[in-house]
Amino acid sequence: MVARLDDMSDDELLERFAAGEPAAFGVLLKRYQVPIFNFIARNVRDTEAASDLLQEVFTRVIQHSGAFNRSSKFSTWLYAIARNICIDHMRRMSHRRHASLDSPGPNGSPGRDGTAVAPWVERVAHEQPAVDSSAAAGGLRSRIAQAIENLPAEQREVFLMRQLQQLPFADIAVVVGVSENTVKSRMRYALERLQESLADCAEYARAEV
Repeated sequence: MVARLDDMSDDELLERFAAGEPAAFGVLLKRYQVPIFNFIARNVRDTEAASDLLQEVFTRVIQHSGAFNRSSKFSTWLYAIARNICIDHMRRMSHRRHASLDSPGPNGSPGRDGTAVAPWVERVAHEQPAVDSSAAAGGLRSRIAQAIENLPAEQREVFLMRQLQQLPFADIAVVVGVSENTVKSRMRYALERLQESLADCAEYARAEV
């Protein structure tokens, strides 16, 4: 039964869950808990809060599973829920300074699907030397994390969804509620800002510059 469920699409799994098959939700949770956690953690900059918000996301999915229609993909709907929960949380906590953006998720960051080559900024952030405890590597990672955190909010969320979560521009547009061209413009401006902020790190990615 588990193997058969694993082969099903997200929509099919949600349909089975809404029809009363709990194991189907377990497969969806297995697919998405790490990338959604990482998305939340990099938005709220607080891994403890991210764990609570992750539960809130999937609780909301459970509550509204029967109302989901197929006008958009399940993953797009899921990220829209996560984004709205992050926004609500940050509004509630706006008087506090959160911890660094560079917080690892459980089991690390989700892997890339291999369909596109990430721009040099994101590659530098993840392609660290084998001995990542060196001062140089730690300092570079902190520099990149801070540069991402300093992006305007609209650019930062697009950057995170595109480069760290591998969402297509069309899906990001649905999640954010703007046109695809606007999303692409925000991504371009984000990369320009990051390249400017990290110009002295360019030797780490000379092939992409």
